[in-house]
Amino acid sequence: IAFIEEPEDHQIKEEQEDLKHQQIKVEEKEVYCSQGEEQIELKQETDACMVVPVDEQTDHTESEPNRNQDIFQETAEAENQNQERRKPFSCDCKKRLAFKTVFDAHMRTHTGEKPFTCVNCGKSFIRKQQLTQHMVIHTGEKPFTCVNCGKSFIRKQQLTQHMVIHTGEKPFSCVTCGKSFIRKQDLTKHMMIHTGEKPFSCVTCGKSFIGKKDLTKHIRIHTGEKPFSCVNCGKCFIQKSNLTTHMMTHTGEKPFSCVNCGKSFGEKRNLTRHMMTHTGEKPFSCVTCGKSFSQKQVLTLHMMIHTGEKPFSCVTCGKSFIRKQVLTQHIRIHTGEKPFSCVTCLKRFSHKKSLTKHMTHIQTHVDNVKINKTKMDAIHPLAFLIHRDSTTNQNQDHQVRNHSNQTPIPSHKHSLPT
Repeated sequence: IAFIEEPEDHQIKEEQEDLKHQQIKVEEKEVYCSQGEEQIELKQETDACMVVPVDEQTDHTESEPNRNQDIFQETAEAENQNQERRKPFSCDCKKRLAFKTVFDAHMRTHTGEKPFTCVNCGKSFIRKQQLTQHMVIHTGEKPFTCVNCGKSFIRKQQLTQHMVIHTGEKPFSCVTCGKSFIRKQDLTKHMMIHTGEKPFSCVTCGKSFIGKKDLTKHIRIHTGEKPFSCVNCGKCFIQKSNLTTHMMTHTGEKPFSCVNCGKSFGEKRNLTRHMMTHTGEKPFSCVTCGKSFSQKQVLTLHMMIHTGEKPFSCVTCGKSFIRKQVLTQHIRIHTGEKPFSCVTCLKRFSHKKSLTKHMTHIQTHVDNVKINKTKMDAIHPLAFLIHRDSTTNQNQDHQVRNHSNQTPIPSHKHSLPT
């Protein structure tokens, strides 16, 4: 006898089959982590999870503990144990290292020890590799050369960064302002402008900086250290960039030229400021009086007029000034220093503008003498010499008359009483 399956029974059977397929069972897994000859066996086991209606699922999850959380925790602990075997050297700062040599070098960052010293200049380093790279400065060796422009570099990393200049590639972009950078570290430093973060602080004055290099340069203001010296005149500088700029005063090199007037400059920033004289651009405005300036530093000085701030004080008399340059000029009143001398008459001045004014006067006098000599030569070749001799005789007669007027010679008619 054949039984005909009712439609309702068929539908119930299909629902039961679907329910079986929805049943999820995670079988036991064995994970092996090997380190040398050691193996760590991690056994992860879960119970079968049945998909149930939503109203029943809520009660189910609340009543039973979450096994997945325990599994994840066990996995994390096993990974930590594995990392301890791969990186057995641990520092108090939580950093783990695989090799003892690297660990020893890392510890020197905390102790400040620098065992590798340059025999030429005495500078010390934490790692031997850093000393090797430093020695190239003295030898002048630059083995990595750009195939496009021929510029050479000490390290391969510097060449790689330089090559981006030719390609124009700037893969690291700021999500806040959209500015792009060649190096990731430049982007990281730039982001601190938006966040206001300045993690490096001076222990002497408390001033904070974005980068460690900026702090290092600042500290030299307090210590007076000027490690970069000019080989021509011996002048020393705090920053290497300042020495590079100074060297151009000896070589006369001015690589940055204005396309409008042809004027050349030793630094790019000076050219940028100069270009504003043609465009008339003054992007820096005073919020107090609305006056605009082409340079930010000029605006900073201008703001002191409103605030009355005078940060540079004379240690001798206590007088204060807005600019350091004015204080330097003022101190010469107390010291008597006159560093500016005339090449013609060797007269010395305390201010450069005084020397410039003096030189202008000398040049005007010399030009007038040349003009008079030219006119005299046109009349007679010996006229200038005759005029010079006659002028000399007149000056001598004038001196004699002055002397006779000041000290009259007594005669027999006007004898002094005895």
